Amino acid sequence: MIRGPPAAPVGPHRRTHTDRRANTARTPPDNPAATAALLVADELESVETRLGEVLSSREPRMTEIADHLISAGGKRVRPMVTLLGFRACGGSVAIDAVDVAVALELIHSASLLHDDIIDENDTRRGRASARSKYGIAHTLVAGDFLFSRAFQICGRFDAEQINWAAEACIALTEGEIMQSRFRNNPEVTLDDYLEIVYRKTASLFEQGARISAALARPQDPSWVDAIANCARHVGLTFQIVDDVLDMTADESDLGKPVGLDIREGNPSLPIVLAIAEDRELADLFAAESLSDGEVGAVLARIRRSGVIEDCQRLAIEHARAAQQALAPLPDTAYRDSLCALIEQLITRVA
Repeated sequence: MIRGPPAAPVGPHRRTHTDRRANTARTPPDNPAATAALLVADELESVETRLGEVLSSREPRMTEIADHLISAGGKRVRPMVTLLGFRACGGSVAIDAVDVAVALELIHSASLLHDDIIDENDTRRGRASARSKYGIAHTLVAGDFLFSRAFQICGRFDAEQINWAAEACIALTEGEIMQSRFRNNPEVTLDDYLEIVYRKTASLFEQGARISAALARPQDPSWVDAIANCARHVGLTFQIVDDVLDMTADESDLGKPVGLDIREGNPSLPIVLAIAEDRELADLFAAESLSDGEVGAVLARIRRSGVIEDCQRLAIEHARAAQQALAPLPDTAYRDSLCALIEQLITRVA
């Protein structure tokens, strides 16, 4: 079997980082994301190091395209949920959990490269998209390269764990087709929306967390399902928040044009809820293209409709479900920090 480069070591400073975690306050922090990152600081550092290793290709152009997207950053919420879940389940040696987190980022990044081709996006994370900078053909192949690297990493795990990763990828591809079926389609329902989001976003959170929890070999096997259930709701919350920000955020903060879902006919949550109550909006959503003025008018109409508040409530419901899913796990700083990280997700749209 072809193997990738050996896993990056978690590092020789385990005692230092253990002490750092032990001194972390158990009370809700002022900056949950920073505290969550602190608890798994050396693991997150290893994720970045490992990403740098696996992006290397014999073709410099391939390395450049892959690095163009991944080096632009991202919130790294998936790795934090994966690593905190591993630790919350009692995991100690984190090398395998780091590789799971890396594989998740590679799969997610591959899907973004393909999404930019499908949606003809010119920007991604505040910079030119790979599609616009390197062309469709090279971007497509780079996405395939990242998928392949992800499964090269996963190949040393158990068959069941590999299957979980594959199921997430299958769901992701099916979600893309389902979303295209409802693009510019005013018949889309809330149930359709939730199924699309589960397939395209939440399934990757869920299965990644499930794998890392299983690798922790928890004292109670039910903790694996608990972490996976938590991560599924985190994924749903994450996407709902992203949908709201597409309607309400400042473009400089968002890193992409505001109202992109309207322009592309994507059935985001505010759109789905708004067109269910407004026939004129439904007709505009069905149009294959809108002028800048029409996009602005649709944005203003959605903001006035009250559906943004409905979206916020739904995000809070899923965030609470994610936190409640953690109830069976032991009371540790890792569980507390994961709860606080979930809380911070919804404050972005509060």
